[in-house]
Amino acid sequence: MNADTPVYLEFLRKTLAPLPGYNEKLCYGTPGFYAGKKFFARMKEDGETLVVQSFERGKWMEQDPDTFFITDHYRDYDYMLISLKRVNPDDLVGLLLTAWHNRATEKLIKAFQANLTIL
Repeated sequence: MNADTPVYLEFLRKTLAPLPGYNEKLCYGTPGFYAGKKFFARMKEDGETLVVQSFERGKWMEQDPDTFFITDHYRDYDYMLISLKRVNPDDLVGLLLTAWHNRATEKLIKAFQANLTIL
């Protein structure tokens, strides 16, 4: 793991903790992030790259290929890799919320929307 991995994980956990149905468990030996039972992101083994579900990865990879990229392994899947040392924190939050939303059940999404109206 990278020396900055604990900082990255703290940011991820703080961002994701308020989401309904959010939970974390090991995924391929690294922290994986779930919406209920559905996986939407995980830390790669290097501790500085995040795998995130995205239907718009082409847009992101075209915009900044040094930050957003895939390997051959992810070519046929709707996931992309994100360099945590390079990504803009606001972009990362948006991507995480979108990935959670893409994988969350309708019930979890309604709970999220209900919490927004209270704020």
